[in-house]
Amino acid sequence: MVFYFQPRRCEDGYSLYMGKDKYENEELIRYALPHDVWFHVDALSSAHVYLRLPEGTNIEDIYQEALEDAAQLVKANSIHGNKVNNLDIVFTMASNLKKTAAMEVGQVGFHDEKAVKKIKVEKRSNEIINRLNKTKKELYPDLELEKEAWDREQRSKTKAQIQAQRAAEKKEREEKRREEELRSYKNVMREEDMTTVKEMREKYKTPEEYEEDFM
Repeated sequence: MVFYFQPRRCEDGYSLYMGKDKYENEELIRYALPHDVWFHVDALSSAHVYLRLPEGTNIEDIYQEALEDAAQLVKANSIHGNKVNNLDIVFTMASNLKKTAAMEVGQVGFHDEKAVKKIKVEKRSNEIINRLNKTKKELYPDLELEKEAWDREQRSKTKAQIQAQRAAEKKEREEKRREEELRSYKNVMREEDMTTVKEMREKYKTPEEYEEDFM
């Protein structure tokens, strides 16, 4: 089971989700999308909360309202953290999460510690938590299937972009070739015109001779 919530700025493409327990957290770690941001209480046990960003954005682009909602949700879902003020919440892109065979269920590390950020929550906001809980949905998604579908979509987009780029490059080459051919044709025509005028002057001594021959 996965719990889904609608944070502020959800109309811009943001959404929140978290697993029911540490076993589901394992699934979330494995199948999170690259534009998901992982949140956890620093140095304490808590739920793993994910903020899904609008595609094309990154962790530096998160709106403050969505960031605050995610941090409050993590705090509220920590047995000890929920009771503590001035609590640090760590967050990083899901792609930065590292899982090894030696780690316990639900435990994660990081590929790059420098890519982990912190936000301090002074105290629990019941207003935020109550609002989020009103949007709460309990679903049973096939996370692996969703990830595979997303991967296929990205491959399709990449293929389309490559094809469009190749088509544009081909069109540019053809236009350049036509321009070169046109310049070459004009040059030939100018040379032919000059030769024709010279020949006409040698052939016709007067305009009357030209007109008579032409008629």
